[in-house]
Amino acid sequence: MQLIALGESIKNPDKATEGKRLAQYPSIEWKRVMGMRDVIGHHHFDLDAEIVYTVCTDHIEKLGEVVQQMRVDIR
Repeated sequence: MQLIALGESIKNPDKATEGKRLAQYPSIEWKRVMGMRDVIGHHHFDLDAEIVYTVCTDHIEKLGEVVQQMRVDIR
């Protein structure tokens, strides 16, 4: 559920800035973050538990760092 919330919260600034805000942070594959939210939320049978685990163990920390930097930059 946290990944769904995260993906959804990423969609809002992307829509509001017509993709310009996220483009400033190319170290994250934003379309994949939003796409994962869609798979988890709507395509349950296409979900690969190993991919979810890998995302959680290998990528969430970097995503959190970038989102924190975005918050600082917005202020």
